[in-house]
Amino acid sequence: MRNYPPKRIGDFEFKIDSQERLQEGEETLISKEVNWLNLSIKRFIDLLFALLFMLTIGWWLFPIVAILIKLDSSGPVFFKQEREGIYNSIFNCYKFRSMVVNEQANMKMTRKGDPRVTQVGKFLRKTSIDELPQVLNIIYGNMSWVGPRPHIVLQNDEHALEIEGYRNRHLVKPGVTGLAQARGYRGETNQSNSIYFRYRLDMYYIKNWSVLLDLKIIWMTAKSFILGDENAF
Repeated sequence: MRNYPPKRIGDFEFKIDSQERLQEGEETLISKEVNWLNLSIKRFIDLLFALLFMLTIGWWLFPIVAILIKLDSSGPVFFKQEREGIYNSIFNCYKFRSMVVNEQANMKMTRKGDPRVTQVGKFLRKTSIDELPQVLNIIYGNMSWVGPRPHIVLQNDEHALEIEGYRNRHLVKPGVTGLAQARGYRGETNQSNSIYFRYRLDMYYIKNWSVLLDLKIIWMTAKSFILGDENAF
């Protein structure tokens, strides 16, 4: 890992240093706020927001998106992909299909200008509407509204070789959004230090988690959704 100069991300400042490591025996990885009561509150908020979303938006938006996808290209409405979740468990993550059906969908990340993305898919990805079916994952209990974003197994294997302790991200449930995404780290990872900054933000979230932090990240994500995100494609 190369050394990089300090970089400020919102209210957080990190110095990327090759000698810096998270040691489980020397540093607490999980927030002291993690207990059965707070986790129960988090689960209640997840289910409450999921129910409110489906009753106010999902019931009419999902059918419209489904029709547009079917009119635009052949294939299923939903895209199901295996991702790694809490404690390295494997689950099926749901999205609206934004690409033509292709054999590389589970192996090759989407790039800017990717020819596999359909016309409707470009709009869905730009607005993040393609991620909304993950409300089903929240209801099932294998995702939360807030947490480290889940990756495909191949990505996790690659990043785990590059970053020591990378799978510590799986100490909590993955989320539809997270601190890294709320701070603008999403999409392609062209910069060599980009994935490491995401990892550090994820670990900051896990170490400092609280119900209030979750609500703050949801608010930050909502603002980003309204204002738009140049990294969404």
